[in-house]
Amino acid sequence: MPEGPSLRILWEQTRQFEGKKVLEATGNAKIDIDRLNNKTAEALKTWGKHFLICFNGFYVRVHFLMIGSYSIDEKGKAKVRLGLHFNTGDLYFYASQVKLFEGNVNAYYDWSADIMSDDWDRSAAIKKIKNHPDAMICDMLLDQNIVAGSGNIIKNEALYLAKIHPESIVSEIPSDKLRQLLNDVRDFSFDFLKWKKRNELQKNLKVYSQKECDCGGKMTVKETGKTRRKSYFCEKCQKLYGKKHLFS
Repeated sequence: MPEGPSLRILWEQTRQFEGKKVLEATGNAKIDIDRLNNKTAEALKTWGKHFLICFNGFYVRVHFLMIGSYSIDEKGKAKVRLGLHFNTGDLYFYASQVKLFEGNVNAYYDWSADIMSDDWDRSAAIKKIKNHPDAMICDMLLDQNIVAGSGNIIKNEALYLAKIHPESIVSEIPSDKLRQLLNDVRDFSFDFLKWKKRNELQKNLKVYSQKECDCGGKMTVKETGKTRRKSYFCEKCQKLYGKKHLFS
C-alpha cells in the first residue's frame, strides 16, 4: 500500500495536468466517467494516501488500496480503472478505488493532519493521540485521521528512531517522547521521499523487513495492536511504556 511519500511523487509527476482540460475520460470505475469529459482539472492534491483530482464543484478521489498503481502516457497491460487524456499527456490508474464527491475538496480534508503537507500540525496530532489514552501507539500511527500518509513502513521506522516499543500504551508515553516520535514521523517521511526518488529506500530502512538490529540483537516480528499490522522492533533498543494489552 503506497504511503504519503509515494503519493507526493505521483503529485510531482502529474503537475503538468493541472489547469488542463480532460479531452476524454475512460475506464471501468463505477462513477459517472462522462462527467469528466471537457472538464478542467483545476488542481491535483494529495492527502495521506488519497490522490485528489479537483474540478469545479466536485472532485475525484483515487485510493490505491493494497495493489493499486498508475502510469503516465504509456498505458499498462492491466485493466484501466480510470484514464484521463489531456493535450499534455495521459494518466492511467489501475486496481484502485475511484470515487466522485460533490463540493469543494477543502471542505472535507484537514490538511494539517497530512504529514507531507506544509500545513502539518504536530501539536494537533499529539492532542488527537492523547484522546486515545488506552490505545497502543502502533495503532495511532496508522490512524489516517491523526497522521495521514503514515503507513506500516513509516510506523515501524519512526518508532525505532524514537526508541519506543510499538505496543506502548499512549497514556504511559512521556510527552517529550511523543513529541520526538511525531518529529521522527515527519522527518522520516521526507527521508522516505528522498530515498524513494533515488531508488535507495530499502537499503536505508533500519527495522522494516530487517532480521537484525544495529545493536546486534535479533529483530522481533509480530502482529500488534487492534490493526494487527506487522511490527518490526528491537526489544533491547525500544522501550515498552505500560503493560501490554490482552489482545497483543
